[in-house]
Amino acid sequence: MRRKDKEIRDRTEIEEILQEARVCRIGLCDGSVPYCVPMSYCYRDGVIYLHSATEGRKLDILRRNNIVCFEVDTGVELIMSERPCKWSMRYRSVIGTGRAYFVDDLEGKREALRCIVRHYSSESGDHDFTDEELRSVVVIRIEIEEMSGKRSE
Repeated sequence: MRRKDKEIRDRTEIEEILQEARVCRIGLCDGSVPYCVPMSYCYRDGVIYLHSATEGRKLDILRRNNIVCFEVDTGVELIMSERPCKWSMRYRSVIGTGRAYFVDDLEGKREALRCIVRHYSSESGDHDFTDEELRSVVVIRIEIEEMSGKRSE
């Protein structure tokens, strides 16, 4: 990281950002073309779980190349100054890389979707998904290999 003064090294704070953020953007490589997509997610125990439809470009890419990067951010606020060239942003973010795998077993999907429900609502996440509901979605598990945090205040 170029700006060491903005680096977040505390793992607890990095995980706090992962818990607070609402959108996880994943970056994929479609041959020589980058592809980035915002997704619903949750973070638990060093893993990011993503909810997806059952078909689409992102899934096609992941089947060929499961190396991904991800980004989340929170507390984003524009800090204006007299001159636009002096404007700044306040934020906390996490960027990382890992490998994506499809969660195929129904119980694994159920637990991942419960985690996602907890991330976005005050519900306990104990929702009982039917097997039909579980078969109608794709759950992607990103096993994080490295990540770093950054803050600008």
